[in-house]
Amino acid sequence: MEGWECVADLQEQYSNFCSENFRKTKPFISSILQEMDEEIKKGKKEGILLNIAGNNHLVPVERLTGEDFWLVSKVLQNQSSISVSVHLSPSGMDVRYNTIGDTGAYYAAKLLQKQPCITYLNLMFNDIGPEGGESIAKALHKNKTLKYLRMTGNKIENKGGMFFASMLQINSSLEKLDLGDCDLGMQSVIAFATVLTQNQAIKGINLNRPILYGEEEESTVHIGHMLKENHVLLELHMCKHGIRNYGIQQLCDALYLNSSLRYLDVSCNKITRDGMVYLADVLKSNTTLEVIDLSFNRIENTGANYLSETLTSHNRSLKALSVVSNKIEGEGLVALSKSMKINLTLSNIYIWGNKFDKATCMAFSDLMQSGRLQPDNTDVEPYVVDGHVYLAEVSNGLKKHYYWTPSYGDAYAPSSSAGFALVPVGQHL
Repeated sequence: MEGWECVADLQEQYSNFCSENFRKTKPFISSILQEMDEEIKKGKKEGILLNIAGNNHLVPVERLTGEDFWLVSKVLQNQSSISVSVHLSPSGMDVRYNTIGDTGAYYAAKLLQKQPCITYLNLMFNDIGPEGGESIAKALHKNKTLKYLRMTGNKIENKGGMFFASMLQINSSLEKLDLGDCDLGMQSVIAFATVLTQNQAIKGINLNRPILYGEEEESTVHIGHMLKENHVLLELHMCKHGIRNYGIQQLCDALYLNSSLRYLDVSCNKITRDGMVYLADVLKSNTTLEVIDLSFNRIENTGANYLSETLTSHNRSLKALSVVSNKIEGEGLVALSKSMKINLTLSNIYIWGNKFDKATCMAFSDLMQSGRLQPDNTDVEPYVVDGHVYLAEVSNGLKKHYYWTPSYGDAYAPSSSAGFALVPVGQHL
């Protein structure tokens, strides 16, 4: 079959390898490989995802160890060609939330060297440390087909981060790199900022929650300089960087010159209403930004008013805005709702965690009842008790399905969000 030239069925190969190496087969792995066999027999040639996620709530799972990953990687290495592609849903291998460790990372690196057709690899939260990070980063020096790598939650630390930064000086095919919650240090964050002034391939990078010390916002200054020179990057995540008003000013100064960035995530920082002066001003002229995540800052009513004025009178490019948990009260929230009535480009808004009054509840209820704000495009839902309108929280948001999978339905539905998308709002991975 074109795209798949198998010596034997994947499940059969796995059983054979287990027998040859005196290992017990795992029913969970066998069932996943059987599903892949069935897809292949039906003639599916692309978009095939080997999903062995350890947090899959839809089926009984068994966590993979490094030894388990070795056996699975042997099965995949045995295929002369695996036809995979990245469309609206991820493709390749998803082995998140397992315990493969540095041993599994070593075999993942070998797989990237010997099976060049894999374009997506999700290794998030797998107990991989600096040594495992080094193995994978070095494998990508020669790999020319992997497009998307997710290493979220593996404590590769500053040492591992430096290997990935060095890799980006050589690799010219990787487009999305997720190193959030990896305990990166100041040195490696600055190294990424430096490398990305030259790298012409990376379109999305997640540098969330590095381990930084001091209040000088040195890393933010370097990333600001990078944005002035980089005109390829579409998506940047800087959650938990300790960004203050000076830092957001540096980023906004860069956005006057940057003509590519579409998604800016500065959630969980220390930005206040004064920082919104800079963002509101740059949005008057910037026509590129489509998604801004300001969740868990403190912009208050004044900051919300700055944004609403710009969105009402100037900006017509922003599609999604999250101001979750920003100490905003009724005045600011109502102002944002009014801007949506005039600005028809802004389609997604997330407001939970602020202080709702009667006017807020009525304003957003009206937006939804009129059809201006679709239920899937916000994180609140109106309900009525004794003739009074209230807002309840719903599990939508820019980071939907990023750390978790649903207990029903499809985790990769086009309408869901993962906080790492590179696609139009409403079609996040």
